[in-house]
Amino acid sequence: MEKYKSLHKWMIIPLVLMQLGIFRDYWGDFTENAWSVHIHYITGTIWYIYLIIQPYYATHGMLEKHRTNGIIGMFLAGGVGITAFSMMYRDIRTAQLSMTEPDRFGPFEPWFFYGVASVEIIMILAFIYAVIKSILTRKSLEDHAWWLTSTVFLIMMPALGRGIQNVHIGIMIDDWPNIPIMPSLYLTQAIIIGILLLAAWKFNKLKHPATYLAVAINLIVCLLEPLGRSEAIQSFLTTIIKG
Repeated sequence: MEKYKSLHKWMIIPLVLMQLGIFRDYWGDFTENAWSVHIHYITGTIWYIYLIIQPYYATHGMLEKHRTNGIIGMFLAGGVGITAFSMMYRDIRTAQLSMTEPDRFGPFEPWFFYGVASVEIIMILAFIYAVIKSILTRKSLEDHAWWLTSTVFLIMMPALGRGIQNVHIGIMIDDWPNIPIMPSLYLTQAIIIGILLLAAWKFNKLKHPATYLAVAINLIVCLLEPLGRSEAIQSFLTTIIKG
């Protein structure tokens, strides 16, 4: 238990990164966002806050609060996953719009949005798996805590990636629309994996299955371009994701 006394402080870092990354995209056009976007933002933010509060309760003599909040937290985790799935039609719709209005989207071609949808499905499924594993291993503090911690790194990319991409585009705005969009994504994944491995080293979890999963998922995200350019994947996504 002593090992995790500082875990809640470490969990503040991904929360801040997530909020900084999504700040412009979410708050910049707050009134224009769809209802599903608001709900996903709220549930995702609360989930990150839970992963600060829960370790604090567990390591500071408030186990009853920890258990009660844990039950609520599992309900919240389901909400994060479901609302993420509910937003996927927006990716497909945006891909279609970028095909008919290329001048509006500049360097963001249809393949990019299909790629985003592809990796988001993988991230959401991994997130759900990690939450289920945390429930199954709840009697083992070491495993329970780290499976839940890993969920932060499984779903950080969309928010942090947008922030880094916005900065990258701002720096290269004079070259619009000839701006390479993948380097900012690679940088995002390097940052996420770096923080993940640093935390895993700190808490002696470099060889934990949750660490392996989180690293693997973030490496798969680097395949966004080939996934998005695959006609088979585009056809599959268009078929199964309807408005």
